[in-house]
Amino acid sequence: MKKTFELTHPKIKVARMVESAKHEAKKYLKRERNKNLPEGADYWDFDCKIGKSEQTADVIHVTAISQEIDTLVAAELSAFYLEILVKPAVRTFEEK
Repeated sequence: MKKTFELTHPKIKVARMVESAKHEAKKYLKRERNKNLPEGADYWDFDCKIGKSEQTADVIHVTAISQEIDTLVAAELSAFYLEILVKPAVRTFEEK
């Protein structure tokens, strides 16, 4: 998912637009996690970027999406860019 979320609307308040963006991201993650894994993969991994625009987007962890959206909203931006790319991954274990 590569999308720019607008936070301005003539009738909808900013808080509702933020909730909508967070919900859409969570819904996408859930939908991708429920897909069948390819042979040899253990789980679905996500590459995430968020920022003011596509060019200035920073890499973040998937668990920090909601916090980063709140940070960008606190900066009073009119829009933000969110990119979530899915890839199959294999767990690695560290020897103790």
